[in-house]
Amino acid sequence: MDKLSIVVPCFNEEESIPLFYSAVNKVLEKILNLEAEYWFVNDGSKDSSLAKMKELREKDKHVHYISFSRNFGKEAALYAGLQNATGNYVVVMDVDLQDPPKFLPKMYDLIKSGQYDSVGCRRVDRKGENKFKSFLSDKFYAVINKISKTQIVPGARDYRMMTRQMVNAVLSMKEYSRFSKGIFSWVGFKTKYLEYHNIERVAGETDWTTWKLFKYAMNGIADFSQAPLNLAVWIGLFSFALSLLGILFIIIRKIVSPASSVFGWASLVAVILLIGGLQLLCIGIIGRYVGKIYLQVKNRPVYIVKEKE
Repeated sequence: MDKLSIVVPCFNEEESIPLFYSAVNKVLEKILNLEAEYWFVNDGSKDSSLAKMKELREKDKHVHYISFSRNFGKEAALYAGLQNATGNYVVVMDVDLQDPPKFLPKMYDLIKSGQYDSVGCRRVDRKGENKFKSFLSDKFYAVINKISKTQIVPGARDYRMMTRQMVNAVLSMKEYSRFSKGIFSWVGFKTKYLEYHNIERVAGETDWTTWKLFKYAMNGIADFSQAPLNLAVWIGLFSFALSLLGILFIIIRKIVSPASSVFGWASLVAVILLIGGLQLLCIGIIGRYVGKIYLQVKNRPVYIVKEKE
């Protein structure tokens, strides 16, 4: 009998957890010869999320939970769930039911056929979401797919079912700064995507603010592209060439018209600020990559577990 592990990261989701468990169980009942286990990961929630997980554990011994010592972020929660999952198939899902459980039977049939190593889901629209956030999301996919060799399907969710072989490949990547969408693509394997229209949360409010999404996108770009570093090089070269042209212009101007007036302080200060700004930008880009190296070489754990059952 096949075993399916369901990995569910949770942060302040006390309302959604029972609804998610009930909805997924109803769908799994339709799949014959499949044993399922749940791995709820409590990512430092401040509400009663852990208590809800423990209640489910009392009712169903197929339910397991991992509780972090503090909030480490969704990527750490995904990593912890994948490390503890024991099934020969593993699916990652959001607890807010924006990942439709109705796709589970189709995902299982497709992956069981042997044609695919992974079956994921992608949203074809963001109806009901903030338009500005949707705009930034679309632009993120456009930018990262242009500057990175690792291509990410626009609208792709973390929601996907994977074979044990693919899960092991994902776990073999030990980086501290994790960007799962990029990792899932980087490891390769044949993936099929199911399309669906956006679904609103079943309960509660999202913790993903526009600023958090922006930082997450910047991490993704830095993790899977060296384009920002290349940009810093080109900015430096452009600035250097511009300076040479400026010096050449001053020399020629002095030779052709010795009596001409000199430039004022305003223009001089403007040029200094321009060059200084470009230098700070380049240093900032390089500093971001150096910071990631610093975090990696410290070799700190991605997460710390306080409770587990």
